[in-house]
Amino acid sequence: MSDDDRPDDDLAEMLRRLLSGQGGIDPEELQRMSGLNLDPAMMQNVMRHLQQAMSGTDEGIDWSSAKTGALHIANQDGLGITSGARQEFDQAFTLASLWLSEATAIGDLAAPPRAITRSEWVEATLPVWQELAEPVASSISDALMGALESQTPDEMRSAIAGAGRIIRNVGGALFANQLGTVIGRLSLEVVSGGDVGIPLMPDGAATILPQNFADFGRDLEIAEDQLALALATRELAHARLFRHARWLRLHVISQVTDFARGVHVDVSALEELAERFDPSSPDELRGLIESGALLPQRSEAQVAALTRLENLLATIEGWVDVVTADALTRLPAADKIAETVRRRRAAGGPGERAMASLVGLELRPRRLREAAAMWRAVTDAVGPAARDALWDYPDLMPGADDIDDPAGLVARLQAHARGETPAPDAFDDALAELLAAEEGRPEEGDEEGPSGPRPV
Repeated sequence: MSDDDRPDDDLAEMLRRLLSGQGGIDPEELQRMSGLNLDPAMMQNVMRHLQQAMSGTDEGIDWSSAKTGALHIANQDGLGITSGARQEFDQAFTLASLWLSEATAIGDLAAPPRAITRSEWVEATLPVWQELAEPVASSISDALMGALESQTPDEMRSAIAGAGRIIRNVGGALFANQLGTVIGRLSLEVVSGGDVGIPLMPDGAATILPQNFADFGRDLEIAEDQLALALATRELAHARLFRHARWLRLHVISQVTDFARGVHVDVSALEELAERFDPSSPDELRGLIESGALLPQRSEAQVAALTRLENLLATIEGWVDVVTADALTRLPAADKIAETVRRRRAAGGPGERAMASLVGLELRPRRLREAAAMWRAVTDAVGPAARDALWDYPDLMPGADDIDDPAGLVARLQAHARGETPAPDAFDDALAELLAAEEGRPEEGDEEGPSGPRPV
């Protein structure tokens, strides 16, 4: 056999044709030359995905498979919303709006709240999920490329030259498909637009998912009209807050993406899997991605980012808790429903846990009770108007120290209400010290000697 007839050269030439976009690859020929005992149907499927990856661009991840997969799961039961259910929630929202206006100084929404289907929830929230998942998806794509390069023999390096775009497209498509599955599962669990805790709905819209309402109230032994009114009030409070504090949505999303950008994929886990991977049984790879095993232990920067995010989410949810409770004082089952919501948010559902594994982030306000206690103390001390004014600007919003010790925040607000200058706290002292140091520093261009300005 001449050098030109060697199988390795034939395989390299086939890979060059594939990676250059020429196509014309016969799966049976590829199987023969590679010496792999693969199922022909599986090979056809592999080739189809490779051809789809070839048609991709460098403009980012193609999220179409995420949308398709999520909608497929969301529409499995084929049920919509009955006219009776829409009327029931319209009435609940109307009464909730009236009661909520008595409990908060933050005004009503511009658009009326509405009941939506699971598929409508997917369509509305998918852009936010994509934004949150993009950094992790990019990390996985880059890791796949790194694993390919580390596992490729030197004599085959020329054959995979220029394959970076294709490998990244394949990795992105794999992650997008998994993300679609997770979002589809979440669509079966969430009962409202603000249920997950982050601002998923556009323009501060308030929504309820009647298809999931029955599952939420199962075994609670609470009348459906009371449950619907409580959930409608909570959803309106959440939506009103984000519409009033227009900076808050970007603030939350930025903190989530800051965390996600710090995620790095464990390349060694991919390389270890590659050594024993059976292409005819991809369950192990799928499980590796879904379990979060590709995401190594959090760095110190990520832990700090997560702590900031948890405090922010707790501050938001705590305000919603207090305002909702004040609005529902006339509802007999209000306390029981509120406790159910808190426990549900603390535990999370299967879909939320899957999202945590996929992106490495648990969107749960771990300090919810402490934050709610802070808002209750503020409300009792200065009233709803002064409390809600803390959302007017980012610098006014309570921080982690205020959750730890609400007394200092209450004292400052009470002093302000009396027209007094509040006693300086540690932050004020540090700021004053910094400003004093800046004032004592010579301006740019000044020349000073050891004992003062140098005479001209």
